[in-house]
Amino acid sequence: MQTLIVVPARYASTRFPGKPLAKIGGISMLRRTARTAELASQKIRNSDYVVATDDARIKAHCHEYDIPVVMTQAKVKTGSDRALAAAQALNVKLDNGYDCIVNLQGDAPFTPLEHIVAMAKAMENGAQVATPYIQLSWEALEALRAHKQETPFSGTCVIKAQDNTAIWFSKNIVPAMRKEEVLKDKSELSPVLRHVGLYAYTHKALKAFTESPEGYYESLEGLEQLRLIENGVPITCVKVDPPLIATSGIDTEADLKLAEALIAEHGDPYL
Repeated sequence: MQTLIVVPARYASTRFPGKPLAKIGGISMLRRTARTAELASQKIRNSDYVVATDDARIKAHCHEYDIPVVMTQAKVKTGSDRALAAAQALNVKLDNGYDCIVNLQGDAPFTPLEHIVAMAKAMENGAQVATPYIQLSWEALEALRAHKQETPFSGTCVIKAQDNTAIWFSKNIVPAMRKEEVLKDKSELSPVLRHVGLYAYTHKALKAFTESPEGYYESLEGLEQLRLIENGVPITCVKVDPPLIATSGIDTEADLKLAEALIAEHGDPYL
């Protein structure tokens, strides 16, 4: 299996223009994410990594730090589309092309490389699409509830079947629990599974996904993975350990300040 880890990076973010180049602890968000991709690619057989962008400033930043980069068209709509475009642009360098494409979001600089490796293993075991989740402790669940009081559409939960196939994703905290105190007495972990925004696809599944129209529930929740469920494509959910620095992505300057505070508290994981 040939694997490509793609880091989509857009400069023209509506909420935070230029955020891939914004610095966290003196190091750009993009450099942090690309370094994780590089380390993961060293642990995954037959794998490469690349930044995919449509902006010359990001391309220049990558060249400055010897980060592999490929230019994609500006009209590309989503990170998933950009990941596919990058793989297709690079496929000409391979005899058979990339079998597996990992979409590592450029605004997730603290993604542990172990999460990426876990996705690659799931794909090697036959998954069409794979994504990670964290089972929340009760303390982490309360923190998520408090966070959603301020930003209700930040943070996603997943419900899965016994075979680890995703049943649903939601920006609401699911499932609801009628007897929460009883559940707390039984386990230190809550039944709530927090989704981690990292995906691995077969080339065929990603191509089919990008060619499908936006789904009804996808448009309501603002979650593109629901398009896969609405079209009957199984998504394999993989349990991973919580990262030392847990953020749901950096979308605003306030998120950037939070990331700085977390680094100050826990130390900088940049390797």
